[in-house]
This record gives sequence, C-alpha cells and structure tokens, in this order.
Amino acid sequence: MLIEIDHMTKKFGTFTAVDDVSFSIARGEIVGLLGPNGAGKTTTIHMILGLISPTAGEVRIFGKSFAAHREEILQRMNFTSSDGSFPFRLTAFENLMVFATMYGLPDRRAKITEMLRLFQVEELKNKPMARLSSGEATRVELCKAFMNDPELLLLDEPTAYLDPQAAHLVKSVLLQMQRERGTTILYTSHNMAEVEQMCARIVFLSHGRVIANGSPIEVTNQILKQERNEPSLEEVFLHVARGEAA
Repeated sequence: MLIEIDHMTKKFGTFTAVDDVSFSIARGEIVGLLGPNGAGKTTTIHMILGLISPTAGEVRIFGKSFAAHREEILQRMNFTSSDGSFPFRLTAFENLMVFATMYGLPDRRAKITEMLRLFQVEELKNKPMARLSSGEATRVELCKAFMNDPELLLLDEPTAYLDPQAAHLVKSVLLQMQRERGTTILYTSHNMAEVEQMCARIVFLSHGRVIANGSPIEVTNQILKQERNEPSLEEVFLHVARGEAA
C-alpha cells in the first residue's frame, strides 16, 4: 500500500477532530475523501502532510513511517488547495520559480513552461497573482502541484473555482497522469458527480470517524442501507449531513 493510516486520532483540547481513523490507498488509486464540513477531512489531510501531528496512531507513506522519514516522503508528494497560498505581488512565473527552486529541479524554466502549457495558462505567466481570477489561480496552483512529478497527490477541491471547460481539462490531466505515471491521488470535493466520475473508491467521514469505505456503489449501499444499482453520492452526502444536523 502507498498510504497506510493506522488508528489515527487528533484531539484539540477536549475536542476530537479525527477519531481512530484507519484506511489505506494502493499505488495508482484515485480515492475520494468525503464528508460534511467538520467531518475531519482537512485535519486528516494535514496529518498526512505532516502539518500537524497525530495525537495517536501512525501515518505510513511509501512503506515508511512519516514521522521518521518526513523529508524523503515529502520530496515524492505534493498538495494543492482551493484556498491558494501564493504571494499576490509575485507573478505566476515567479511563484512557480520559487517552488521549482525549492524542489531542486534541474531545468526550471522548461518545467514551468511545460506545466503552464499543460494547464493552458501560458498567457498568465507574467501576471501578478493578485490580478488572476480564482479559477486562473487554481490552475497555477495545479502547475505547482505537478512540477516535481509527484507519486502522491493530495487534492483539496481542485475544481472548486473552475468553469466547466477548465474543470474538464483538469480532470482529464489527472486521469492521464494516473494512467501514464501511476500517480496516486487522494481527492476531496463537494461535487459528488465529479467524485463518482474520478474516484474508484471512497472513504466517507462523519464526526471524525470512517463510516463507509468502498466503491461509490458500495458506499451508497452501506450508508443508505439499500441495494442500489447505481451510486448516488449526493443522496448519501445529504443523508449524512441531515443526520449530523439532527
């Protein structure tokens, strides 16, 4: 397994954000991490990235303990979020050059040009990030995420601000990377139709715990407790969210 999450718990004082979560992801899988707001998705991702440490449990990536091999593991993975993290005064190219330098890429300009072309934002390279739309900034973030040819990608709402055409492009690139390079992707989104399209397997969280784990149709049947012939993750999401609000 490429990722192994073993009985991971995270507490903030008396509040338990992630409660004894265990799941694994095989190399080359695209797995959706789903759940209503506050279910523990972001906290789980932050622990996989090493931004925060688990209160209990262990994260293993590439067969190695994250705690013991943090730097080596991080060199082989990447992350992007719809929130964005680039300095607004720098241009898209300047921001990407900072990351290309951090990643130690040998031919940085060529790699940046390749990524800008891949996500069809070449014309934005000399624009300050402050002048980009949310959708344009998202595609520049994705350029950053792919620059080190990661074996593992953590994508948090990667199409949240994109129009349908740009979203189609991004999804096509992700599927192409999975097919050609065996890229493993952990994917969070509130677009359930998109998750059904992209993800072979779902890990569904509620109140910090895994309540279902399987294919979209398996998760649909597990949570709705019905035998359906087609997945309906939107119905599943609404069912769980209403239960949490009750």
